[in-house]
Amino acid sequence: MATKISPEHSAPAGGQTADEGFLAGLGRRVRALRNRRGMTRKMLALEADVSERHLAQLETGDGNISVLLLQRIAQALGVTISEFFAEPGHAAAAALGETSAVIQLLDRLPISRRREIADRLRDEVEHTTDTRTGRIALIGLRGAGKTTLGARLAADVNASFIELDREIEADAGMSLAEIFSLYGQAGYRRLEKRTLERVLAANPRAIISVGGGVVSERDTYERLLASCFTVWVKAHPEEHMARVVAQGDLRAMADNDAAMEDLRDILAAREPLYGMADFQLETSGDSVDQSFAKLKRAVTAR
Repeated sequence: MATKISPEHSAPAGGQTADEGFLAGLGRRVRALRNRRGMTRKMLALEADVSERHLAQLETGDGNISVLLLQRIAQALGVTISEFFAEPGHAAAAALGETSAVIQLLDRLPISRRREIADRLRDEVEHTTDTRTGRIALIGLRGAGKTTLGARLAADVNASFIELDREIEADAGMSLAEIFSLYGQAGYRRLEKRTLERVLAANPRAIISVGGGVVSERDTYERLLASCFTVWVKAHPEEHMARVVAQGDLRAMADNDAAMEDLRDILAAREPLYGMADFQLETSGDSVDQSFAKLKRAVTAR
């Protein structure tokens, strides 16, 4: 019989038991990870083979769920089950701890050795910067304007324009829809990483449009940031939606209220990751010419 995670005590009047608080926090973390992946509740339920009702109860902290089902949800999200229980800010705190440890180690070295290490680090940073100068990557959600602006910038600077999703389709020999249907999101992310490595190796100079979910894969995103001058092409959720519909995709209008809520949640969950880009290009309210002018200034100034 599967182990269940469930509250054991009734809440006092007007309050919340520790068990209920735990389940509410767990639900928030599951939902945040789902939004960061850009998955709707229905998509995650299908991929994890969990009923949408159970998933909804988990995310709202209203019901119990077996550990085995929780493990399936973690696998569908591409995370370990322990990440569901990590305290918010844990990763940032760990990074600060690592930085502090490095500083303490440096303090124990003679000044001459510190200078030597500083020079080597400076050379490493400059080398990394050099490898980024020829490539510009545009990231952000669909409807931001990555393809339009990227193709125009490539023509302006006489560089190749590459849409990573099209390269993934070419490598896989099938459409994105078929990739997701056969291999799921985890399979798509593996293909994305492999294709990105190939594209970077073959193109020291290019403008690359990358799918918005790349930020949810730490290794792939760090590789992109280290290899390209990265621009977050952003817009208000309403403009994202309007542009997708203008492209002829009316699926977003099938359940507009739910679609807008999902879109806002995804943007909120990914904002800290998108914010790691070198430049943020706000396109809301601007014409294509105005957005391109801002992009060109940023690229020139870099």
